[in-house]
Amino acid sequence: MAYGKSLSAGAVLLLAALGAASAQQGSFSLELNDAQDLNGSCRLIYVALNSTGKRVEKASYDVFTFDETGKVAQSLVFQFGAFPADKTKVVQFDLAGRECAKISRLLINDATECSVDGQASSLCIEALKTTTRTSIQFGM
Repeated sequence: MAYGKSLSAGAVLLLAALGAASAQQGSFSLELNDAQDLNGSCRLIYVALNSTGKRVEKASYDVFTFDETGKVAQSLVFQFGAFPADKTKVVQFDLAGRECAKISRLLINDATECSVDGQASSLCIEALKTTTRTSIQFGM
């Protein structure tokens, strides 16, 4: 019986340690905050928060737009630039010739560029968390 209890206690400690390590990594949050029609374009406004504890020197994402019927409409690369650690940043992109109402979804397909500490990194996609405050679906 004592062996089973110590194994369970060990498992609990291991899970707690794994949870703490995961929490230390933090997240790279992108929120699609607004979508506004402006001069024949759809302006997408993002609020980003880098809570990974690391300075992201460059972040770019391969993004697909879907039309109002759910079909893939366009492939784009959004270059978000640098994100200091623990800082919120607002970034906007204008999609020329597109009405916001005709965009049903934005899909982040992959990170095309991610540089952390002068090295290529997978942090920008692995730590990515997406949300939206618009009627446009947004995620991975």
